[in-house]
Amino acid sequence: MAAAVTVPARRGRLRIADRVYAGLAQQAVREALAEVWAERGLRGAAPKARVLVVGGKARITLHLEFPYPADLAALSHTCRDAVAVQVARLTGTPVSEVALQVEKLVTGGAQ
Repeated sequence: MAAAVTVPARRGRLRIADRVYAGLAQQAVREALAEVWAERGLRGAAPKARVLVVGGKARITLHLEFPYPADLAALSHTCRDAVAVQVARLTGTPVSEVALQVEKLVTGGAQ
């Protein structure tokens, strides 16, 4: 007896919770900044992320602490790129925006 084949569009839907997107974004930032923080004696707080998925695209807001002194523009680009790539790659959801809110600059440690 042959199994019935269901058309992909009729198999159902997959909904990824916003907290899953947020977790992936936070992990991407931690990995992107790991080397920068490893060079210092102090470490900033863990990143936080808020995610809103509208129209099949993710909008992500990150709340971060950056080491200082550092090239803040380069760190920002690194974080945005890492989050956009990892979230899209792991979920299949395109990322339309990654906004950064730097909560604190952490001084001290190796320079």
